[in-house]
Amino acid sequence: MGGLAIAFGFTALLYAAVGFGGGSTYTALLILGGVAVGLVPAISLACNVIVVSGGTIRFARAGVMPWAKALPLIAVAAPLAFLGGLTPVKQGVLVMLLGLSLLASAIALLFQPRTAQPVKLSPKLLLPIAAALGYLAGVVGIGGGIFLAPILHLIRWAEERSVAATASLFILVNSLFGLTGQLIKGQGGAMVGAVASHWPLLVAVLIGGAIGTQLAVKSGPAALIRRLTAVLVGFVAIRLLFGF
Repeated sequence: MGGLAIAFGFTALLYAAVGFGGGSTYTALLILGGVAVGLVPAISLACNVIVVSGGTIRFARAGVMPWAKALPLIAVAAPLAFLGGLTPVKQGVLVMLLGLSLLASAIALLFQPRTAQPVKLSPKLLLPIAAALGYLAGVVGIGGGIFLAPILHLIRWAEERSVAATASLFILVNSLFGLTGQLIKGQGGAMVGAVASHWPLLVAVLIGGAIGTQLAVKSGPAALIRRLTAVLVGFVAIRLLFGF
């Protein structure tokens, strides 16, 4: 598990530096590492909570968290994340959902569209989008910020740091509620024990996330990291979807 822990720590450092949790990459690494698919969402969500907690506090202290705009998104997403965590999913369906989610994550990482004019989107549509992302987070262990942030950027919802702050809070709350649902579904103690048995990964993301919150990744390396991550996540998605 040593090599996997190192990869988790490095992933946490990179993602924490830009306000994300890294759930999609943790999921990919866990699957490549041969971890039982049923455990993957809970472990990924636990890692998300550890990583984005520091970033969320940092954004709040900096005064860039747009609370009035962010809280409605959180309010509709969190209950759905809990419900997603509770939802019993057959392994074949979970593998398909994981594969599709990772593929969508890879696309979101690769393509960061920029437009001269903001895309018009009714604010009311953001609420069902947030709810859907919350449910997805609970089921597969991806916090949803990786999908929410590009949408908020496209519609010029807020300035860049405020969007990053919102994504961080979104991931934190979704991951907490989704993890709670996963633990209840997994008969509490049994699932807690299974997640705790992977403690080197949790320690690794704690250290990596703490370092990442103190760093600012410059645009050049960040773009390269994003593309490399997309390749890894996309590879695992294809492997899951097509069974090789």
